[in-house]
Amino acid sequence: MISPGPGPGACLADGPPITSASLDTLIQNLVPTADYYPEKAYVFTFLLSARLFIPPPELLARVCELCIKQQQLDQSPLDTAKVRKFGPKILQLLTEWTETFPSDFREEKMVGHLKDIIHRIAPCDEAYWKTLNQVLQKLSQKLALMSQGEESIVKVSLNASSISDKLAAFKTKPPPIQKDMLSICNDPYTLAQQLTHVELEHLSHIGPEEFVQAFVQKDPLDGTQPCFSDQKKKTSNLEAYVRWFNRLCYLVATEICMPAKKKQRAQVIEFFIDVARECFNIGNFNSLMAIISGMNMSPVSRLKKTWGKAKTAKFFILEHQMDPTGNFYNYRTALRGAAHRSQTANSNRERIVIPFFSLLIKDIYFLNEGCANRLPNGHVNFEKFVELARQVGEFMTWKQVECPFEQDRAILHYLHTAPIFSEDGLYLASYESESPENQVEKDRWKALRSNVLGKT
Repeated sequence: MISPGPGPGACLADGPPITSASLDTLIQNLVPTADYYPEKAYVFTFLLSARLFIPPPELLARVCELCIKQQQLDQSPLDTAKVRKFGPKILQLLTEWTETFPSDFREEKMVGHLKDIIHRIAPCDEAYWKTLNQVLQKLSQKLALMSQGEESIVKVSLNASSISDKLAAFKTKPPPIQKDMLSICNDPYTLAQQLTHVELEHLSHIGPEEFVQAFVQKDPLDGTQPCFSDQKKKTSNLEAYVRWFNRLCYLVATEICMPAKKKQRAQVIEFFIDVARECFNIGNFNSLMAIISGMNMSPVSRLKKTWGKAKTAKFFILEHQMDPTGNFYNYRTALRGAAHRSQTANSNRERIVIPFFSLLIKDIYFLNEGCANRLPNGHVNFEKFVELARQVGEFMTWKQVECPFEQDRAILHYLHTAPIFSEDGLYLASYESESPENQVEKDRWKALRSNVLGKT
């Protein structure tokens, strides 16, 4: 596995780290020669960011054209000695590209360019054919896994259902088929492990390019269209992960609001506090924040009698850890600690780092918005993309960790398919649990009830 994370900076040739250059210069410096190969950090940074300026098939076409011209690959006979020095380097570049950005090669043009350049150098060494076949075989496997992952995410989304909000108005007679989390899993550590499974599964499908494609806009120096017209598909895994976070928030809130008795609701609150603490210990900050967010939703937080019966000291400690004050200073400190632990870890269990994903997206968004892609002279603002690659590269390292915990299919199925209340349903269930305290709440309760009864 090629580790795509860049180092401290990306350099042109043997020079110092660069801050800006023309797109043509950056492409030129991506192209290997018999005596030169770009730094790994440069390759990742440029392949990640170049899509903002030029579509991947066009970029690969430009790279191949430069290779053919510089190495005189259109001449006959070929300079065998020269090509044998160049061959391994272009194969290395293409291998890095296919392994780190496999989704680029879903387009037939990309595979066509790849085959063409290898066909030109293969007469000089039979081993190049074997390498090409290995690259194409691995690429095919990666693309097949990506397609399977996307299909499974779509399937899960279709299976996820919502509780009809009218059920919330009749909580004393819940439907007999309705299960709850504690009947499926009453061990906080086990649930935290299964949540980690879901998180790492989602992370495994997100390609580094999705972070850039989420913010693609028209490049003012290149025509009228952005590089990607089908944006929905280009960021589908990223969006599915955000939907999972929202689902977990509402699932937690639903589980707390569903029980008819205060004692049961308090028990569910205490259970999820323990689950959140175990997520923190594992390094699963995304599930941790989803649980805290679900418990802080207004329909849940207003249940003062329920909260009064629950032991909440641990919850306030966790809330403090994820406090947004100081741009999430406490969380970022904890994340750095988990990242350090991951770097020195001896087991996959210690390598787990699952960041609070919405904040990661927000950081990348503000980096993108706060710095121009191009400088006034038309040069690419490469310094910006070195920082972008640093953030995305770190994420890429974390997402490659294999989950060390055994799967529990019953729990995973419940997490993905258990019915959840909408926001109105949560409020209705909350008011049924603890009566409205003021006129605003009374009016809302009345409106929600009449709306439900009107549908029955």
